[in-house]
Amino acid sequence: MRTIKLVVEYDGTDLAGWQRQANGPTVQEHLERALAAMTGGPVAVIGASRTDAGVHALGQVAHFRTGAAIPEHGFRRGLNALLPPAIAVVGCERAPDDFHARFWALGKHYRYRVLARPDRSPLWRRTAWHRPRPLDVDAMRAAAAHLVGEHDFSAFRAAGCTARTATRRVTAIDIDRTGDLVDIHVRGDAFLRNMVRIIAGTLVEVGEGRRAPEAVADALGSRDRTRAGQTAPARGLTLVSVAYGDGRPPDRGVRRAP
Repeated sequence: MRTIKLVVEYDGTDLAGWQRQANGPTVQEHLERALAAMTGGPVAVIGASRTDAGVHALGQVAHFRTGAAIPEHGFRRGLNALLPPAIAVVGCERAPDDFHARFWALGKHYRYRVLARPDRSPLWRRTAWHRPRPLDVDAMRAAAAHLVGEHDFSAFRAAGCTARTATRRVTAIDIDRTGDLVDIHVRGDAFLRNMVRIIAGTLVEVGEGRRAPEAVADALGSRDRTRAGQTAPARGLTLVSVAYGDGRPPDRGVRRAP
């Protein structure tokens, strides 16, 4: 048996997220169906991040185990022939036998994209959140500084989040502007459900002058979801990459959910 590591890119607009479920097509489901067609039997695919419906990926990482005599380049070519246009395998390699896409991950990089201009854009409608007024990026950066580090992010998680602890470590938040596009890059060890989207929604409120930068620190300290900003729409969020170490699993006492 071999363990195969995949890097997957997808447009999540018409997908029901990563994880297999009953209410719509998912990335995991499409990959497993394609692999079953190639190998002649069921194949379980595990992803590093269980992205929600409408969320995109440039560098989702997944793995599966197989005894099929198909080379890595054959899996890559075959999967891309069978997958729908919204999903593509952009990397495929053999990994250590005990590699685990989720538990070996050291960190993730998400990007939230905002189109800040009066007019909507047909070209960015699937991958950016349209806001009709300009954003004060300097104010957003000042607010974001309060969120970097290890904190209790209870105020920045979805009401239905079932994680045992809300403590997470955000290693960096960078905000870039290119013309009318504002990109919020969030990097961290692991994230709570909707955490990045709530961070983005809160920072956009700061950028629009509806919330002071220092109010973000107050919201964080309150541990009260109602004190943080809105949950930004899924369409603006993209999983950019997943970080791994030197080829061995991280030394953690507790495994965290993505």
